[in-house]
Amino acid sequence: MKTKYQGIARVKGAQLQAFRKELEILHMKEGDSVKDYFAQTLSVANNKMRIHGEKLEDVVVVEEILRSMTCKSDYVVCSIEELNDIDSLSINALQSSLLVHEQRMTCYVVDEQAFKITTHEGTISTGRGRGNF
Repeated sequence: MKTKYQGIARVKGAQLQAFRKELEILHMKEGDSVKDYFAQTLSVANNKMRIHGEKLEDVVVVEEILRSMTCKSDYVVCSIEELNDIDSLSINALQSSLLVHEQRMTCYVVDEQAFKITTHEGTISTGRGRGNF
């Protein structure tokens, strides 16, 4: 019985090591939404690590998410780190903050694209151009 338990404990330990590595190498990719990235990260943290007995504090998950965001999000990450006590920041509060930022950036991109389309359509052609005299 003791030998069987030790074997199970080793397997469990090896699985947890693999899950820790998976969490560490997880990075948000360009084009990933905040919602999708959180789902991916929390899947590893909750569904794999915590279920298998890892005592994973929320602060570890928060730090991991902040560390692994895209370069475009660096200034938001810096703001969050400076304005909040990371040790007491909840995963939900972090997600909400990043979602608001993502929504605002999406609005700016849509407005910018609309402006480009408007200015492009608003140009008046004089009929002169290459080959037209």
